Amino acid sequence: MSDTPEKLLTINPLADCAKIKALANEIRIQMLDLLRDQSLNVNQIAEQLGLPQSSTVTHLGILEKAGLIVTDVTKAKKGNQKLCRTSFQEILIQFPEKQTKDEEYVQVEMPIGIFNDFHVTAPCGLCSTESVIGYLDTMDSFLNPDRMKAGLLWCGSGWFEYKFPNNSIYDARPLKRLEFSMELSSETPGTNSNWPSDITMWVNNVETGTWVSPGDFGDKQGKFTPGWWKLEGSQYGLLKTFGITEEGTFVDGVKISDVTLADLHIADHHSIKMKIGVKEDARHLGGMNIFGRGFGNYGQGIILRLYY
Repeated sequence: MSDTPEKLLTINPLADCAKIKALANEIRIQMLDLLRDQSLNVNQIAEQLGLPQSSTVTHLGILEKAGLIVTDVTKAKKGNQKLCRTSFQEILIQFPEKQTKDEEYVQVEMPIGIFNDFHVTAPCGLCSTESVIGYLDTMDSFLNPDRMKAGLLWCGSGWFEYKFPNNSIYDARPLKRLEFSMELSSETPGTNSNWPSDITMWVNNVETGTWVSPGDFGDKQGKFTPGWWKLEGSQYGLLKTFGITEEGTFVDGVKISDVTLADLHIADHHSIKMKIGVKEDARHLGGMNIFGRGFGNYGQGIILRLYY
């Protein structure tokens, strides 16, 4: 993994309140500014900002818990020291797009276990709200008929493909926008909120773009995650909306590629295929969790919306 911070963090204030609270303090903003281009230990930060060491530690702890900074333990002249650095160079706070009253859409929700094809590498597995399905780190477990009950899928790399009905071919109105909404995170043994992963989406075999997941979240139990699933495992993800229009492909309103609706040839197919995964040659090979009903914070499967 590179120590270079990611260029941009997009915060959805409806879903990432912890990050908003961490930013709502002038001292913590100064700390992020100070650490943008360098790594410093607690004493250096306290000295440069003229702060007591105790309050410096408190503020840094809040930033680290929110995933805005990371700390690395390194050797010092006497013992070890913690060096602090920022996770991101830029931070954007953006509300998700809202549907206007005159927009009409057709929606289909797909349970995450009803994939029509897959290819994954370990660590991998799936579970329902009651138990693990099959065996961990075994690809054959994803062929188990109980996969239809899955509320959580994970893999180190690879992909899952879903086939949705193409309801747009039965409507005379032109298609304006296609959206896929799902709860995602990175995947690592245990959890790590600073574990970037390049998660890519394909539609009708066309690569539409990549979103960088910031981490694998296990700081607290997911709103819907069952109690038997230990905190050592992934608890929740971020709700991401991949939207494709005539202007390009977007994630939560931020453009990630120039792939447009025309490139997908939607009208030529009776189904819409969506593949989501992590390439084996990804820059950030950080795995993937897909949260469905019964797990995570949003209680939904993968939702396709067709806007007219």
